[in-house]
Amino acid sequence: MHTTSITLLSALRNSDDQVAWERFVRIYTPFIYYWARKAGLQPADSADLVQDVFALLVRKLPEFRYDTGKSFRGWLHTVTLNKWREKNRRRVLAYNNSAGQHLEKVPSDDDVEASWDREYSQQIVRSALGELEAQIEPAVWNMFWQHAICGRPAADVARELGGSLWQVYGAKARVLRQLRECIGDALD
Repeated sequence: MHTTSITLLSALRNSDDQVAWERFVRIYTPFIYYWARKAGLQPADSADLVQDVFALLVRKLPEFRYDTGKSFRGWLHTVTLNKWREKNRRRVLAYNNSAGQHLEKVPSDDDVEASWDREYSQQIVRSALGELEAQIEPAVWNMFWQHAICGRPAADVARELGGSLWQVYGAKARVLRQLRECIGDALD
């Protein structure tokens, strides 16, 4: 089960908390954009949808009350889906029902939920890795990246980078520990 950071949601209640909003936007922009593209929108339309969703969230999140029995991402998915439908309704009216067929291309709830969860997890990890790369010495990062992310055998990485097998395993363990700390409660 994946959860959204309760701390982050609490911080967003203060619309002036720039750091919280920047983190929220960094985490969820690629996530919403991915879903929009998967739903069939072109890149520019996907970017517009992301902006529409965030414009609504700026108004709604200060009053949002997190219910631990429910899913924030489920709520965000519903908000995104409703904005997408709203855009399509406007297109249908503007283009004399020519876009109506797009309304039928909504993926099934199970497919969307699985994609939504997978993309959320991937985005959280990508974001955390981006933050960590700047904090970790390049040699350690390179050993970690080549072995853990690229999937290369530790012995090959050690030989190529001039380190020992234990240095490669140590780099992987160190970065993964920092990654878990960085992600915090964003993923279970």
